[in-house]
Amino acid sequence: MKNKIIIIAEAGGNHNGSLKKAYKLVDIAKKAGADYVKFQTFKAETLVSKNAPKAKYQKKNVKKISHYELIKKLEMSNDMHIKIIKYCKQKKIKFLSSPFCIDSFDLLRKFNLDFIKIPSGEITNLPLLRHIRKFNNDIILSTGMSNLNEIRKALKILKNKSRKIILLHCNTEYPTPINDINLNAMGFLKKKFKLDVGYSDHSLGIQVPIIAASLGAKVIEKHFTISKKMVGPDHVASLNPKELISMVKAIRSTEIILGKNKKFVSKSERKNILIARKSLFAARDIEKGEKFSLNNLVCLRPGSGISPINIDKVCKHKAKKKILKGQLIKV
Repeated sequence: MKNKIIIIAEAGGNHNGSLKKAYKLVDIAKKAGADYVKFQTFKAETLVSKNAPKAKYQKKNVKKISHYELIKKLEMSNDMHIKIIKYCKQKKIKFLSSPFCIDSFDLLRKFNLDFIKIPSGEITNLPLLRHIRKFNNDIILSTGMSNLNEIRKALKILKNKSRKIILLHCNTEYPTPINDINLNAMGFLKKKFKLDVGYSDHSLGIQVPIIAASLGAKVIEKHFTISKKMVGPDHVASLNPKELISMVKAIRSTEIILGKNKKFVSKSERKNILIARKSLFAARDIEKGEKFSLNNLVCLRPGSGISPINIDKVCKHKAKKKILKGQLIKV
């Protein structure tokens, strides 16, 4: 399928710092049919201060450790990156990650990834954006928590003639309340910035990304996990393996359902024309030389003869021979 929606299975930190779990997440994403499996690249020391508060959902899902300690547990070493990327190649699924600092970006740049995904929290990180600008990587830019002015400033820094940028509408609350999803913002962003758009989803279930696909999203990103019972900040709001399979299947079906931007008779219904359409028949016996009219013609199935759309033309003619009631009209 040309120009298919890019589906990113967001592993994030749901590996809990375990290479074995990271491999399992790759397996799950591949089995589901996702195009990419995405992780997060950061060092606790360059991401969060040791006294930084946790988000409300983090407090609820991980109670006994600080924000810094939580982030530290989810770090991926350089070696872990290399091993996961190698495993992705073996499994034939593409790898992505989000950098949260300059060093993280420099690491990811070495791997020649299709995109660099800039997370919502870094859209105002001017030093990082200026550093990314020096290179020509294509960008997926998440816009959670962002107003128009912040998006405009980020794009002004990142845009160039050769770089592809896709904007993702996003709400960063885990899970996102239904009243705050606002999917119509995708169309607004597309019109405002003349860029392809997508949706990074943190709502529960699979309904919202399917709707986003029907509204023209070019990219769908969704968190998934091995099990929602695992300890960690994002597991509860992530899809389990079966849900991820269902989401990918539904999005691919949505693409097929949406079809093409034109109206035509489909192959499957062409055979129904003969059955459902009508033809002109004699409403009564019509004598030779008698002029055809609305009084002696009737529209009946099947559509194997002259279409009623041409009745005005037929009424200009006379019967060449006697036509019995119920016979097909020929001129």
